Amino acid sequence: MLDMMSFAATLLPAAALTFPDVSPALVSLDLGFLGLGTFHLRWYALGYMAGIGLAWWYCAAMIRRPHLFGGTSPLTKDQLDDIMFWIILGIILGGRFGYVLFYMVPYQFDVIAQNPLTIFKIWDGGMAFHGGILGVTIALVLFAKRRKVSLLSIGDMAGVVAPIGIALVRLANFVNAELYGRHTDAPIGMVFPEGYVPGSTPPSYNWETGDWVYNGSEMARHPSQLYESVLEGWLPLILLSVLIWRFGALKRPGLVAGLFLLIYATGRTIVENFRMPDSFVDGLPQWITMGQLLSIPMWIGGAWLVWNALKKKPSAQN
Repeated sequence: MLDMMSFAATLLPAAALTFPDVSPALVSLDLGFLGLGTFHLRWYALGYMAGIGLAWWYCAAMIRRPHLFGGTSPLTKDQLDDIMFWIILGIILGGRFGYVLFYMVPYQFDVIAQNPLTIFKIWDGGMAFHGGILGVTIALVLFAKRRKVSLLSIGDMAGVVAPIGIALVRLANFVNAELYGRHTDAPIGMVFPEGYVPGSTPPSYNWETGDWVYNGSEMARHPSQLYESVLEGWLPLILLSVLIWRFGALKRPGLVAGLFLLIYATGRTIVENFRMPDSFVDGLPQWITMGQLLSIPMWIGGAWLVWNALKKKPSAQN
């Protein structure tokens, strides 16, 4: 007799949503004639590039309207161009070293011990959003101190544009069939190419045919990447944009940055109940995940920024 897990795995895929037949790469170019093999422009990389480009465009639109800040824009066009470079470094270095610090050092130190260069192998995957936030924060602090600009105001700008990249990268996570959710029998459940039953053979992506190859009994799971795209990306982007353009939130330095931290922490805390925890993370109580644990400083920092912004009078408008 099949146990309940095997029985569910046998029935649910037929009733679950079908994972879209989308390649993890937007473009694949054969560069064999140059001796370089095949180049794959992946959706994941495109999500980062589009997010950074759109963030620059949105920030440029804000600084062209000084009345949003109460009369004076915190950055010039040249300063915006400069700060974007440092933000990109903060995202990449912070995201990677955050992953190493939060996940590899405590749970995969043997991998680092065998090959310390693994720390720098960003192309093998492994980016932590909380580390990226920390990296961007450091970049903003150093830039504000060096250029004598308002740290809280540029933090507000970063707070409203960051959700753009988050939303796009989460969609790319969905296309990559990674960071999927926990098992569910709800109608929204989806069978992911890698959402296989423990003990079965993991599927693979055939780059020649452009198809996912299933090798085991798959399970329906929450498309938690889509939940994250909405709650951590599109929702804060819309809410914060309305507060900025309709209610003048940028006139209270620190308010938008603080609200972003609170909204993200809330969304991440909710989605972690549906997202599949990293298999190598152990030792935590069952009632909390690593994502929720790392969101606690965001709750604290966000609450302080909002309180500090609201206790002061808004900047006067010219």
